[in-house]
Amino acid sequence: MPSGSCWCGKLQYEFSGEPVGKATCHCLTCRKITGSAFSLNAIFPKDAVKVSSGTHKTFTKAHENGMVITITFCPECATTIYKEADEVAFKDKVILQTGTLNVALDSLGPEAELWVQHRPEWMPELADTVQKQEF
Repeated sequence: MPSGSCWCGKLQYEFSGEPVGKATCHCLTCRKITGSAFSLNAIFPKDAVKVSSGTHKTFTKAHENGMVITITFCPECATTIYKEADEVAFKDKVILQTGTLNVALDSLGPEAELWVQHRPEWMPELADTVQKQEF
Protein backbone atom coordinates (compact mmCIF):
# COMPACT_ATOMS: atom_id res chain seq x y z
CA MET A 1 0.00 0.00 0.00
CA PRO A 2 1.45 3.44 -0.86
CA SER A 3 2.50 5.50 2.11
CA GLY A 4 3.75 8.83 3.37
CA SER A 5 5.18 10.39 6.49
CA CYS A 6 6.18 13.55 8.25
CA TRP A 7 9.74 14.89 8.17
CA CYS A 8 10.89 13.09 11.36
CA GLY A 9 9.13 9.86 10.33
CA LYS A 10 7.20 9.39 13.57
CA LEU A 11 3.80 10.02 11.94
CA GLN A 12 3.19 7.65 9.05
CA TYR A 13 0.16 6.96 6.92
CA GLU A 14 -1.01 4.68 4.13
CA PHE A 15 -3.45 5.33 1.32
CA SER A 16 -5.21 3.35 -1.35
CA GLY A 17 -6.58 4.15 -4.76
CA GLU A 18 -6.08 7.19 -6.91
CA PRO A 19 -6.68 10.80 -5.91
CA VAL A 20 -10.04 12.28 -6.90
CA GLY A 21 -8.32 15.61 -7.51
CA LYS A 22 -4.84 17.11 -7.76
CA ALA A 23 -4.25 20.82 -7.40
CA THR A 24 -1.77 23.53 -6.62
CA CYS A 25 -3.26 26.16 -4.32
CA HIS A 26 -2.06 29.73 -3.85
CA CYS A 27 -4.61 30.76 -1.20
CA LEU A 28 -3.25 32.63 1.80
CA THR A 29 -4.19 29.77 4.13
CA CYS A 30 -2.19 27.20 2.13
CA ARG A 31 0.74 29.61 1.98
CA LYS A 32 0.71 29.93 5.78
CA ILE A 33 0.27 26.17 6.34
CA THR A 34 3.17 25.24 4.05
CA GLY A 35 5.44 28.23 4.55
CA SER A 36 5.73 28.37 0.77
CA ALA A 37 4.22 30.27 -2.15
CA PHE A 38 1.72 27.46 -2.76
CA SER A 39 0.70 23.98 -1.68
CA LEU A 40 0.60 20.86 -3.83
CA ASN A 41 -2.37 18.69 -2.91
CA ALA A 42 -3.79 15.27 -3.74
CA ILE A 43 -7.41 14.84 -2.68
CA PHE A 44 -8.49 11.38 -1.53
CA PRO A 45 -11.68 9.94 -0.07
CA LYS A 46 -11.33 10.09 3.71
CA ASP A 47 -11.63 6.32 4.11
CA ALA A 48 -8.70 5.78 1.68
CA VAL A 49 -6.17 7.39 4.06
CA LYS A 50 -5.19 5.78 7.37
CA VAL A 51 -2.60 6.85 9.94
CA SER A 52 -0.46 3.70 10.34
CA SER A 53 1.84 4.79 13.17
CA GLY A 54 2.50 7.68 15.47
CA THR A 55 0.32 10.30 17.03
CA HIS A 56 -0.93 13.50 15.51
CA LYS A 57 -2.35 16.84 16.51
CA THR A 58 -4.92 18.98 14.79
CA PHE A 59 -5.46 22.70 14.47
CA THR A 60 -8.64 24.33 13.20
CA LYS A 61 -9.10 27.84 11.85
CA ALA A 62 -11.32 29.69 9.38
CA HIS A 63 -10.06 29.99 5.81
CA GLU A 64 -10.12 33.43 4.18
CA ASN A 65 -13.30 32.43 2.29
CA GLY A 66 -15.05 31.48 5.55
CA MET A 67 -14.92 27.69 5.42
CA VAL A 68 -13.27 25.93 8.34
CA ILE A 69 -9.97 24.11 7.75
CA THR A 70 -8.50 21.49 10.08
CA ILE A 71 -4.88 20.50 9.58
CA THR A 72 -3.46 17.22 10.87
CA PHE A 73 0.22 17.42 11.70
CA CYS A 74 3.08 15.71 13.54
CA PRO A 75 3.47 17.06 17.09
CA GLU A 76 7.23 16.36 16.95
CA CYS A 77 8.37 18.01 13.69
CA ALA A 78 5.19 19.99 12.84
CA THR A 79 4.85 18.62 9.29
CA THR A 80 1.29 19.02 8.01
CA ILE A 81 0.14 15.69 6.58
CA TYR A 82 -3.33 16.61 5.42
CA LYS A 83 -6.13 19.15 5.60
CA GLU A 84 -9.88 18.75 5.93
CA ALA A 85 -12.52 21.36 5.17
CA ASP A 86 -16.18 21.78 6.04
CA GLU A 87 -17.09 22.94 2.52
CA VAL A 88 -19.39 20.63 0.52
CA ALA A 89 -16.75 20.04 -2.19
CA PHE A 90 -14.43 18.53 0.43
CA LYS A 91 -17.02 16.48 2.36
CA ASP A 92 -15.62 13.05 3.32
CA LYS A 93 -12.26 13.89 1.73
CA VAL A 94 -8.74 14.59 2.93
CA ILE A 95 -6.38 16.95 1.15
CA LEU A 96 -2.98 15.26 1.38
CA GLN A 97 0.13 17.41 1.22
CA THR A 98 1.75 15.74 -1.78
CA GLY A 99 5.28 16.39 -0.53
CA THR A 100 4.69 13.96 2.36
CA LEU A 101 4.13 10.98 0.04
CA ASN A 102 6.80 8.27 -0.13
CA VAL A 103 6.14 7.68 -3.84
CA ALA A 104 7.40 9.38 -6.97
CA LEU A 105 5.38 12.52 -7.66
CA ASP A 106 5.48 12.26 -11.46
CA SER A 107 1.90 10.98 -11.75
CA LEU A 108 0.61 13.47 -9.20
CA GLY A 109 1.05 16.69 -11.14
CA PRO A 110 -1.77 19.17 -10.65
CA GLU A 111 -4.87 19.24 -12.83
CA ALA A 112 -5.90 22.63 -11.47
CA GLU A 113 -4.27 25.75 -10.11
CA LEU A 114 -6.40 27.42 -7.44
CA TRP A 115 -6.56 30.95 -6.05
CA VAL A 116 -4.46 32.13 -8.99
CA GLN A 117 -4.96 35.79 -8.03
CA HIS A 118 -2.45 35.09 -5.23
CA ARG A 119 0.10 33.36 -7.50
CA PRO A 120 3.38 35.32 -7.37
CA GLU A 121 4.16 37.29 -10.53
CA TRP A 122 7.47 35.45 -10.85
CA MET A 123 5.71 32.08 -11.05
CA PRO A 124 4.35 31.16 -14.49
CA GLU A 125 0.94 29.61 -15.00
CA LEU A 126 1.20 25.83 -14.86
CA ALA A 127 0.69 24.36 -18.33
CA ASP A 128 -2.33 22.16 -18.97
CA THR A 129 -4.10 23.04 -15.71
CA VAL A 130 -7.50 24.56 -15.08
CA GLN A 131 -7.03 28.09 -13.72
CA LYS A 132 -9.47 29.06 -10.94
CA GLN A 133 -9.97 32.10 -8.72
CA GLU A 134 -11.13 29.92 -5.80
CA PHE A 135 -11.83 26.20 -5.27
